[in-house]
Amino acid sequence: MLTVAMLASLQQRIADENVDGWLLYDFRGTNAIAHGLLGFEGLASRRVFAFIPREGTPIGIQHAIEPGPWAKWPREWPLRVYSGWRALESELHTLIAGKRVAMEYSAGDAIPYLDRIPAGVLEMVRATGATVVSSANLVSAVYATWTAPQLASHRRAAEIIRTIALDAIATAGRMIAAGTPIAEHLLQRQILDAFERAGLETDHGPDCAASENAANPHYEPSAAAPRLIRGGDLLLIDLWAREKSGGIYADQTYMGSMGTPNTRAITVWESVRDARDAALTLLQTRIARGVPVRGGEADDAARDVITARGFGAQFWHRTGHSIDARELHGAGPQIDNLESRDDRLLIPGVGFSIEPGIYIPGELGVRSEVNCYVGEDALIVTPGTLQRELMVV
Repeated sequence: MLTVAMLASLQQRIADENVDGWLLYDFRGTNAIAHGLLGFEGLASRRVFAFIPREGTPIGIQHAIEPGPWAKWPREWPLRVYSGWRALESELHTLIAGKRVAMEYSAGDAIPYLDRIPAGVLEMVRATGATVVSSANLVSAVYATWTAPQLASHRRAAEIIRTIALDAIATAGRMIAAGTPIAEHLLQRQILDAFERAGLETDHGPDCAASENAANPHYEPSAAAPRLIRGGDLLLIDLWAREKSGGIYADQTYMGSMGTPNTRAITVWESVRDARDAALTLLQTRIARGVPVRGGEADDAARDVITARGFGAQFWHRTGHSIDARELHGAGPQIDNLESRDDRLLIPGVGFSIEPGIYIPGELGVRSEVNCYVGEDALIVTPGTLQRELMVV
C-alpha cells in the first residue's frame, strides 16, 4: 500500500524509469495491482485513477458517491472528485496531458500477469496527449518484493509443508502395505487437516494425483470420481500454504513411488530433477556474481535439459511463476520464455517457483517444485533440503 513514508523512494524509482509518473487505474478490481497499492478494501464500483508524479504530490481521482475505498489514501495527498464522464476526462487531462506515464500495460500482451489496462482506457489516456509505457519494472520493485519478515514467514511455511508432503507420501505407502489403500481426495483431506494444525491456510488444493492423473498439471482429486492410490503408482503431491497471519505462500511438489519404480519412471524423474537443478544453478551463479539474469533464461536452462532427454514436447508450461506479497501466482517476474515474453530482471526482493514437469497423457506426470528468493548477493532456495530421488514407500 502506498504511504507517505515510501513516496521518496518510489519517486526515485519512477525517475529511474524515465517517466513523468505512474498512473494507476482500477474499475471493480480489474487491476489488482492498483487495487492493492491504493489499499482499497471491498468493491470499487466506479473508475478511479491515481497519479504518482516523479516530483511533487500524488493526486487521486475519486467518484463522488464512493469515498469509502480511499480510506487509506494519505490525507496529505489531494483527491479530485468527479461524477460525470466529462469531469473525469477533464481531470485526467489536467494531470497527464503530454506526459510520459507508466501503466499496467504490456505491449502485445507479452506479460499477461501485468497487462491489466483495458484498451478503451489506454485510448482515453492517449487522447490527453500522454505517452503510455509499461510499469513492469515498477511493479517488480514496488508491488512484488517481499519484506524481511515476509521472507522469514515463507521460510517457516516452507519447512512445514515439506514435512506434511513427505508424511502424506509415507501415509499412502503404509495404507497400501496394510491392504487399505487411500483415495486421492482423502489424502488431500489429511493434508488440509495438517495445514490447520500447523496454523497454515490455503486458497484451494492441494493436488494429490496418482500416475495417469498426474499427467494433468491442474488435476483436482474428487470424491465424485475417487481414485485409489495403489502399488506401482507414481504419486504427485503439489501443495501450497502460508501462515494465517498473512505470510508469503510456500509452494512445493514432491514425487513418490508406491513400490520400486520402473526404468521409465526413474528416467522421467531424473530429467525433471536435473532440469530443476539446471535452472537453479544458472540463477545461483549469476546472482552470486552480480550478473543480471531474467526469468526466461532460467526457463530456457530447464527446458534445454528436458528437450535433450527427449521429452521437450511433454513439458507444457513455464518453469516457474512469481510469488508476490499478495498472491501465490503473482505479478512479479515469471520464470517463463514459453507461455509469455517476460523480459524483466530478477531483482533483489522478488520470489518465484522453479517447477519443471513432464506429462505423458494416460501414463504419468512428474514435477519437482521449489521456491526461490533473490537476495542482494545470493539466491535463497526453499525448502532447505531438496528432493534428490523418488521417495519409494
